[in-house]
Amino acid sequence: MPLEIWAGPECTLNRVADGYFDQLTRTGHDARISDLDLIADLGVRTVRYPALWERVEADSWSWTDARLERLRGLGIRPIAGLVHHGSGPPHTSLLDDAFPQKLAAYAGALARRHPWIDAYTPINEPLTTARFSALYGHWYPHAHDDRSFATALLIECRATVLAMQAIREVHPGAELIQTDDLGWTHATARFRYQADFENERRWLAWDLLCGTVDRKHPMHHWLRWVGIAQADIDWFREHRCPPDVIGVNYYVTSERFLDDDLAAWPASAIGGNGRDRYADVEAVRAGIPLGIADLLDKTWRRYHRRIAVTEAHLGCTRDEQLRWLHEIWRAAHAARARGVALEAITAWSLFGAFDWHCLATRDEGRYEPGVFDVRSGTPRPTALAHMVKALCRGEDPAHPVLVDPGWWRAATHVREEAA
Repeated sequence: MPLEIWAGPECTLNRVADGYFDQLTRTGHDARISDLDLIADLGVRTVRYPALWERVEADSWSWTDARLERLRGLGIRPIAGLVHHGSGPPHTSLLDDAFPQKLAAYAGALARRHPWIDAYTPINEPLTTARFSALYGHWYPHAHDDRSFATALLIECRATVLAMQAIREVHPGAELIQTDDLGWTHATARFRYQADFENERRWLAWDLLCGTVDRKHPMHHWLRWVGIAQADIDWFREHRCPPDVIGVNYYVTSERFLDDDLAAWPASAIGGNGRDRYADVEAVRAGIPLGIADLLDKTWRRYHRRIAVTEAHLGCTRDEQLRWLHEIWRAAHAARARGVALEAITAWSLFGAFDWHCLATRDEGRYEPGVFDVRSGTPRPTALAHMVKALCRGEDPAHPVLVDPGWWRAATHVREEAA
């Protein structure tokens, strides 16, 4: 089977205090059903598409029904996303014990309305969402502690299991495509202990769903130490729901570097773990090469399940966006040649995205184009659109800028500049 090209519109609907940041509204995609024809014209036949719980509860089913049926008419397979960096409607949150049952009820209702849909992502990036919402406090419910983070993560994973159970009552063969950010933490020798912890933690959502978190698991002691009941951990051993596809999202910021030389970096990069203070920066800024190839191999060795790169986006110039997608495409082919069951890469952020420089916590109007540029109000194909079309046809892209490496390959150590 050839490597597939998937796509998806940035569809985050996150809550900050009592406000909601809706990327579908901000890019105008929510008002343009004609965008779906543009997706079809690219040659894309699988799309990660929002069927967001918060939107349906607030605005009824009409928008979601119309778009899903239009995708069906165009012959495009949707991977239905139910929560994308959100925390559910106002009556719930990621720390609500009833969240799993509530999401499952919505998932079952969606499956009954569209029983032909055979692929779902009930919660996008559960570990990342739990970090941003319950460990770092950026998003609602704005918690800042380990126990809240672990609680939110287990609630999201339980919700995923129950949602898939409800969906499979309607469509027994429905697939779970479970996404999360795939990165790696590098560190100086002093902070190797923290990097080791973070590199084990990043697998935790997938491990819970696979039912592999037993008393010997490297994260078990930590989960118990922060206050998670043994019964809540064991529940996943008794209700295994392994992903049919491990969806890895990979960005230039996904790999981190922890440095003990605080003077080498700006104050905004200084953080810590309550025990030690360190700089936490993008690995590429420290001159550490990025390594999606190695991370794909690590994922395959750990799970031996089908893999897809479910987000591949770079907020940068046109030339660098082309180089980034091309590098991911080449890495995917190389992984397949090594025996990794990698079936797709995803051209993410079809219609661009707003304000991810501040993690969508403020409305500053900073826009990043994607496959289309919507700043005029009418989506305009960018150079990425032509590349995606070529990839969908199975062609090797041949743009002149691809001769040169991306800036992340040419980056040098920037400590001197930051000092």
